[in-house]
Amino acid sequence: MAVVDIGSNSVRLVVYDGLRRSPSPIFNEKILCGLGRGVATKGRLAEEGITRAIAALKRFRALARQIGAKHVYAVATAAAREASNGPQFIARAEKALGCDIKVLTGKEEARYAALGVIAGIPGADGVAGDLGGGSLELIDIKDGKLRDGITLPLGPLRLMDLSGGSIDKAREIIDETFARTEILKLLKGRTFYAVGGTWRNLAKLHMAQSHYPLHVLHCYRLTKPQAMSLSGLVAHLSPTSLREIREVSKSRSDTMPFGALVLERLLAHCQPSAVEISVYGVREGMLFSKLPGRKRNSDALLSSCWDFARRYARSPEHELELCDWTDQLFGPGKLPETDEQRRLRYAACLLADIGWRAHPDYRAERSLSMISQAAFVGVDHPGRVFLALTVFYRYDGEGEDGDGLNRLLDDEVHQRAHLLASIFRLAYILSAAMPGMLPNISLKLGDNKTLILRLPKKLADLAGERVEKRLAGLAAEIGRTGKLVVGR
Repeated sequence: MAVVDIGSNSVRLVVYDGLRRSPSPIFNEKILCGLGRGVATKGRLAEEGITRAIAALKRFRALARQIGAKHVYAVATAAAREASNGPQFIARAEKALGCDIKVLTGKEEARYAALGVIAGIPGADGVAGDLGGGSLELIDIKDGKLRDGITLPLGPLRLMDLSGGSIDKAREIIDETFARTEILKLLKGRTFYAVGGTWRNLAKLHMAQSHYPLHVLHCYRLTKPQAMSLSGLVAHLSPTSLREIREVSKSRSDTMPFGALVLERLLAHCQPSAVEISVYGVREGMLFSKLPGRKRNSDALLSSCWDFARRYARSPEHELELCDWTDQLFGPGKLPETDEQRRLRYAACLLADIGWRAHPDYRAERSLSMISQAAFVGVDHPGRVFLALTVFYRYDGEGEDGDGLNRLLDDEVHQRAHLLASIFRLAYILSAAMPGMLPNISLKLGDNKTLILRLPKKLADLAGERVEKRLAGLAAEIGRTGKLVVGR
């Protein structure tokens, strides 16, 4: 299915692989049209922007048909909603695109943006802010539910119009608006979830400045001082200077200072604990709203990992057995584990065999890159790195580098990745990655600080020096002695 988003600054087509809990984009194209330029002062969509948008929509129609999208959902936001010639533009746009276009109200836009945040960050607790070319939507999120929301006329294109291109004048407009925005008080001690291309560009710039090893924007976090310092700096850079910065999209060099200024002033008016980037927004929120309740409540990360297992593992059924097999070691009266740690363990089990097709010398690196760079949602950066390093160590038991990703984990989580990898290394030499074996093999904590691996008599031939060595190594990691029992 396809989603077309007609915004104040850009028109975008995204084609997804279906209506799923974690939809994967199979085609994504954006064209900057600047529809909203001049709307704040002239009240009309720019003719040049209309011409470019209509041409883009004709192209999108052809592309969607070529890809085979069965459904096309199209929405338009602030510029089309507020311009006097908006209805005439929408009529032309519907003809060009070949389907109906829903003009979202400000509340609907805020709702879909927040649903997108919830879809991508299920445990979100804070305020989501979606910065488009013409408006800023803010909505409170608590316990996975939407609360109060508001639309503010603070998009970069609008600010450029109203201020005559003056950053100082734009600051006055922003401060005056935020001074009477009650929802900002709800941010104290909570996270601000930043949605929108301008703020994603800011995060990319911060990643480059800090030499951050994981180039994944979703769930990237900045402290309030970090975000204020960077946004304040960018707000005072000229478009010419911004064009020289590789991480900043050249097409955003004009609007970037104003978008950065909105973030800097927002943070000055409230006390959030951090700023977190969400790559999910209005489009993903629309799809999320169309899911039946059961699918909407399913785990986004585990759903994606199961898709990976079905696509890349030798036997996805084996990976499900691996989840159950590792249950023997964790939980009450066993090795301690929180609910979130169990969730990540299951995810790691589903991903444990995805690198098997690579050359043996590169399976560790292949798995590391596939997992760390995957378009997963529902997992923060430390969780993502934990998964990637666990499978990396599964293939390279002595490896310590991991492309520098290990610096994103504390020692305890790092040790847990090594431990789970050691369990995998034992499991795979027993099962050969085939289903039906692990359910017959017991691995449990015994008395007197032992770790007991029990093979039934029918599998006695699996015992050997290699199994004993892997068992001993695993036992040593948890301060125990390995014991292999056969036929009892």
